Amino acid sequence: MHQTISIILAFRIHLNVRFMRKTETKTDLQKFIEKFEPNKFKMLTRGIEIRGNSDLHRSITFAKELIERMKLKLTVNHSAEMAMYGGFEVVYA
Repeated sequence: MHQTISIILAFRIHLNVRFMRKTETKTDLQKFIEKFEPNKFKMLTRGIEIRGNSDLHRSITFAKELIERMKLKLTVNHSAEMAMYGGFEVVYA
């Protein structure tokens, strides 16, 4: 019984260490989302689509400045179609 408890505790510690390692290594996209704090976004396979911006120009400019300042490997994409609903994409470069 004592050995079983020791094994269970060792396994739980192992899982906690693995989980901590995974959360410590954030992707550039995760770092961007934390700093930009978009109200409404959709995950894409290559990045995110941010929607519902009332001041699209200011949001895109801020996103580009944030990416440059944090030296993230991301780019901003936008089109006239996305602008109709106040959206743009932040994708991996």
